[in-house]
Amino acid sequence: MKLTIKLLLSLSLSTFIFSCKTISPLQTTKSKQEIIETEKLFAEKTKRDGVAAAFLDFADDNAVLNRNDKLVKGKSEIKNLFEHQQAKITSLTWAPDFAEVSLSGDLGYTYGEYQITYIDKEGKELTDKGIFHTVWKKQKDGKWKFVWD
Repeated sequence: MKLTIKLLLSLSLSTFIFSCKTISPLQTTKSKQEIIETEKLFAEKTKRDGVAAAFLDFADDNAVLNRNDKLVKGKSEIKNLFEHQQAKITSLTWAPDFAEVSLSGDLGYTYGEYQITYIDKEGKELTDKGIFHTVWKKQKDGKWKFVWD
């Protein structure tokens, strides 16, 4: 009886361990490159089509933005944020310095430096610099969309 229980526990544990999806080191490297390339395309679209269009295009349906210590949840709230913001963004640039991907290959993150120039409600042009951190989720079609920014 004890042998049967030990055997069942061993089989259960083995099944659990081997059923967890992990990707190979080669696939990990490929996924990191995909995320970095996506981040660069995101930044390029911002320059070409504007901040709102780029953020809406690269956002997961359930994406969350952290803006001024307030969470903006989902694409409809993100769209509303850009439609009603008082400051006019004239320039937003950034580039990833680092990327990492999960062992399962479906989540990753980037960070790096950004610079934003905008005109405030008094008409003054201001520039701010800082560090960004973005979390990416691989979609069913293989594309990466951000879920946190």
